[in-house]
Amino acid sequence: MKLNYAVVGTNDLTAAKMFYDALFSEAGLHGMSPSDRMIYWLGEGYAFAAAIPFDTQPATRGNGTMIGFDVGSQAEVRHLHALALELGGTCEGTPGQRGPKFSAYVRDLDGNKLCFAD
Repeated sequence: MKLNYAVVGTNDLTAAKMFYDALFSEAGLHGMSPSDRMIYWLGEGYAFAAAIPFDTQPATRGNGTMIGFDVGSQAEVRHLHALALELGGTCEGTPGQRGPKFSAYVRDLDGNKLCFAD
């Protein structure tokens, strides 16, 4: 079994698109919108999406929910952490060694927690 996709909620699809387009620009992920409430960024064998909740209730961050990205190197962990902060994200853990992985944590514009690891 492998992960197919991950979705985070947003209350501002335009802002989420700007944030993730810029964050994923160097990773080669391709964005697409299958509807007016969702945007996917497609990688090789997986997708990441931001969506306005289907039930039309406000999107809220999940307490304890986190999406992790394997970005390949410590330099890329540092780069994406800094870029996310420049784009308006907030720091949830500066880049550093944590167990076997070098990682960093941020929250996106809607408070969704992301991890970048080598």
